[in-house]
Amino acid sequence: QVWQIRLDMHLLNHDGNITDAASIAGIVALCHFRRPDVSVQGEEVTVYTPEERDPVPLSIHHMPICVSFAFFHQGTYLLVDPTEREERVMDGLLVIAMNKHHEICTIQSSGVVMLLQDQILRCSKIAAVKVAEITELIQKALENDQKARKEGGKFGFAESIPNQRITAFKMESAAVDTNDVEEQAGEIIAKADPPSEVIANPVLHTPGTAQIGEGIESSWGDLEESEKEEAAEEEGESEAAAFECEKVETEDTSTVRKTKNEPIVLSDSEEEEVVILEPQELPRKTR
Repeated sequence: QVWQIRLDMHLLNHDGNITDAASIAGIVALCHFRRPDVSVQGEEVTVYTPEERDPVPLSIHHMPICVSFAFFHQGTYLLVDPTEREERVMDGLLVIAMNKHHEICTIQSSGVVMLLQDQILRCSKIAAVKVAEITELIQKALENDQKARKEGGKFGFAESIPNQRITAFKMESAAVDTNDVEEQAGEIIAKADPPSEVIANPVLHTPGTAQIGEGIESSWGDLEESEKEEAAEEEGESEAAAFECEKVETEDTSTVRKTKNEPIVLSDSEEEEVVILEPQELPRKTR
C-alpha cells in the first residue's frame, strides 16, 4: 500500500511570471505537508491519528526552483522575473529549474528568439544565485512555521489573515488618450517600408492539402511512364554528350610535346605541316 498525494494550485492574482510562483508554492506545500504515521504488522496496516503519533514529512531530497528570463530585441536585453505587461512585449522566455546544488532539473524555451550558448550560460549563473536566495527564504519560512506551532502561536494561512480585510488586489484603470490615434497611425504607416510583394487574391487551383501539377487532377498511375521518359531523356543526353566529346577529340588532332630545353612543336595531321614556335608565341589553348 502506498500514499497517493495530489497537489492542487489555485491562482488568486496573476501579474506575470506565474511559473516561478507556482514552482515555489508547490515545493513549499510538499515540504510543509505531513502525512499520518503508519505501522505494518504482517498484512495489518495501522494509520495513527495526529493525537496518537506526530505526522511524518515527505522524503524530499532537494528543492527544484524555477527562474524565468524574458528576452527583448532578439536577446539583446535580459530581464529576470517579468511582469504581466513585460510578458506581453517580450520576444522569448527561458525557464530554468535548478536546486541549491547548482543541478539543472529542466530547461524550457519558448518564443521567437534564438539563444546563443553564452546567453544560456549567463542565465544559468544568474539562476544559481536566485535559487540559493529563494531556497534560504523557504527554509526560514518552514522553520518559523514549525517554531510557531510548537509555541502555540498563530500559524497557517487562515490564521495569518486579519479579520474583516479584503485580501484581493485591485489595479486602478489609467485613462488612454485616443484623440490623435488616426493621425499617429497614419504617420507610422507613412514612415514604414512597403512590403516586398503584395498578393491581393491568392490563386488556389483546387481545395485540399496537396496536388500534382497546376490545376489538373492527380495522376499517380502515370508516374512510372513519366519516370521512364525522364530516364530515356537522360540517357539520350549522356549519349549526345559523349558523341560531342568524341567529335571534339577527332577535330582537334594537334599535339604538343615539350622537353626541358626544347622548343614546342605543333603538328597538324590534316595539312602535314610542322611549325616551330617559341614558348612566348604559344596559343592559350593547346592539346
